[in-house]
Amino acid sequence: MAYDTNPRLPRLRARAVEMVREGKTLTEVARYFGFTKGAISKWCKKYPPGGAWIIPTKVSAPKSHPAKIRKDIMYRIRELRLQLKGRCAQVIQAHLKDEGISVSVRTIQRILERQGLLKKYSKWKKLHLSGERPKALKPGSLVEMDTIHIPVTQRRRIYIYTVIDVTTRLAYARAETKANTGNSVRIFKRVKQKFPFGIECMQSDHGPEFGQYFTDKITTRHRHSRVRTPNDNAHLERFNRTIQEELLNQLPKDVTIINKHLPTYLRYYNTKRKHLGLGLLTPTEMLQKCFQGHVV
Repeated sequence: MAYDTNPRLPRLRARAVEMVREGKTLTEVARYFGFTKGAISKWCKKYPPGGAWIIPTKVSAPKSHPAKIRKDIMYRIRELRLQLKGRCAQVIQAHLKDEGISVSVRTIQRILERQGLLKKYSKWKKLHLSGERPKALKPGSLVEMDTIHIPVTQRRRIYIYTVIDVTTRLAYARAETKANTGNSVRIFKRVKQKFPFGIECMQSDHGPEFGQYFTDKITTRHRHSRVRTPNDNAHLERFNRTIQEELLNQLPKDVTIINKHLPTYLRYYNTKRKHLGLGLLTPTEMLQKCFQGHVV
């Protein structure tokens, strides 16, 4: 019987003491409840003179430990976490080592966790196994989809859905107030109408907006990139950086205004902006080259 987890144990202790006070011997009570006589004797000492309905369980953890981390070190760990803008425990350990302080990585993680500074991944988040990544041999073979999160206030964000075809770098983007599977499906349908070729495989990360509902509703293969491997969506990650530097950073954080400017920028990006990765061709020129070469 677990000493600290059984919810009925406090009442059982009090009942055992009551039986002793009613005239039963320690041996009889111990045999009846299946505990040692020493345990019953300790419960009798804890029983208050006026009686009690329960004898509560006390924490068995020691109140102090010879290897306990000093408070100044705990404060320094917190300070480094904030100064380094959320860097991991290994980095904090290296800085502490430079200061002559020796603390294990696990201890640093525990301290950060107690202070609410350790990011936890949701236990409900599912791992999607999507098989081998297809090769981008023609337009539509592999299309990547992602969302850019733009904070407006502490509780409100703007989400920029971005899509790019790996072969031609033909891109699409649209701003939304929410990132969910419903909006993801609608964006996919828009992209399907905009792109002049069929989409054989749509790749995304493991964000909740690309969950099972999205996979079931789109009419093409959907695969997820490897966990914490942004290189799987490298072409789209670069486009996300480009659109932020060249457009989004110059606009107010308003969905209507952003969507008003996006078509003009996308027209420039797809028809006039030359890409080093395409041999200084534009996405439209690359698309025409694919058509002329009968790649599609």
